[in-house]
Amino acid sequence: MAKRQNTMTVLRTEDLTAHMRRIWLGGDGFDDFEPTGDTDMYVKILFEQEGQEEPVKRTYTVRSLDPENREIAIDFVVHGEEGIAGPWAARAQPGETVRFLGPGSGYRPDPDAPWHLLVSDEAGLPALAAALEALPSDAVAKVFIEVSGAQDELDLAAPAGAEITWVHRGAGAHDAADSAAGDNAPVIAAVRSADWLDGEPQVFIHGEAQAVMKNLRAYVRKERGVSAKRASSISGYWRRGRTEEGFRTWKAEWKAEQRVSGGAESS
Repeated sequence: MAKRQNTMTVLRTEDLTAHMRRIWLGGDGFDDFEPTGDTDMYVKILFEQEGQEEPVKRTYTVRSLDPENREIAIDFVVHGEEGIAGPWAARAQPGETVRFLGPGSGYRPDPDAPWHLLVSDEAGLPALAAALEALPSDAVAKVFIEVSGAQDELDLAAPAGAEITWVHRGAGAHDAADSAAGDNAPVIAAVRSADWLDGEPQVFIHGEAQAVMKNLRAYVRKERGVSAKRASSISGYWRRGRTEEGFRTWKAEWKAEQRVSGGAESS
């Protein structure tokens, strides 16, 4: 778990797309930051809320770390005034102080895997992009990324053997109709219809929990027989219609159901 507290300063910001903003953090706190070496390295940012004694935690992936310039970059999905972190990121200015816990992590690409399956939506994209950059030059990968539309696609660094498919749902993740979200998220059909390569892949699937845990996880584990031996990572980053606190409750309930049914596995 990410428990170590750190304080950094906003150095600069950049709008990557209409709905994604990158914020660089640095300052004296950089010397206390202990990177894990994993590509899904994350921190829990602490947001003070009026009328609340305890700060609200929001989990974000460290997109990159630059020891030479003593800074880290974090990408935020921004959709107007929705949520806590997104609106803050949209207004963040250099010089602001940011407190966070972490980092924590648990996944890095296995260079010996026959091939890699990487799947995400916007929330999981920073970690997926970091994983792509860390793949060996001769790695083979099938990559599926669900975003609202072409305006939210990013240029990604990847080995020549990585086949990247952008999947468009036609709306923001929180605004999409039920016909393009949850059990009906278009990335599910894209993954299921793709050719399955020889050998057991290492899998990284992160995004909306209903799509990931109830659909894609079942597909790769049960239908395709992918085990956990290559330290794959399959996890919901968020749950449609719930805050992060509500998502934690949903995830705990889901894990309890899995234990009862005998389906609980380490992802």
